[in-house]
Amino acid sequence: MNILLLCTGNSCRSQMAHGILSEYFEDEASIYSAGVEAHGVNPKTIIVMNEIGIDISNYTSNTMKDYLDISFDYVFTLGENAKRNCPIYLGEPINTHKQFLDPYNAEGTEEEVLNIYRKIRDEIESYFLNFDF
Repeated sequence: MNILLLCTGNSCRSQMAHGILSEYFEDEASIYSAGVEAHGVNPKTIIVMNEIGIDISNYTSNTMKDYLDISFDYVFTLGENAKRNCPIYLGEPINTHKQFLDPYNAEGTEEEVLNIYRKIRDEIESYFLNFDF
């Protein structure tokens, strides 16, 4: 099974989902993540994923166009920008949209910002661990 996770910059939400799905479904699926643009993996995303034992420090940031030649079973858009800009992928993927707050521009103290990242991470983890693939 091939799964693609899309968000705006492939720096936060899709990277979190990529790490979580890779951790829990590594033997059942090939996981890919991308963004409308590639902003690089956000350091705060790496921190909050490490807190739950998932290392994404070697992940790369990709764009949606990088995967146009792959046939997907599932394409998840994790934000409105990705949903509006999602191209057509090979095969007949099940396209699913789930809106998650983008923590990229979170403001506050370092701890307040990290808490926003943690909240989104936990929401993404709960969503995907309860999704019926």
